[in-house]
Amino acid sequence: MKTLINVKADKEVKENAQKIAEALGLPLSSIINAYLKEFIRDQAVRFSVEPQLRPEVARLLLKASSDYKRKKNTSGIFETWTEAKKYLRDQ
Repeated sequence: MKTLINVKADKEVKENAQKIAEALGLPLSSIINAYLKEFIRDQAVRFSVEPQLRPEVARLLLKASSDYKRKKNTSGIFETWTEAKKYLRDQ
């Protein structure tokens, strides 16, 4: 027996999922059913897509990493807040 599940999804997510399912020659409902069966069998949720940083964050991290390697825009360890304030004031 089949039943209907109403699920809210972002429009772009649904459209992209439908395109991929169509390219694979499968209806999206078959893919969702397969995921639900896996969820029941394993009693776990898995996200296989590796999270991606926003491009602006990735650029900032790359610049910070480059600066660190060149010892640019870095400081030593401060023993007191007064030392840290002096360092910042002198920059």
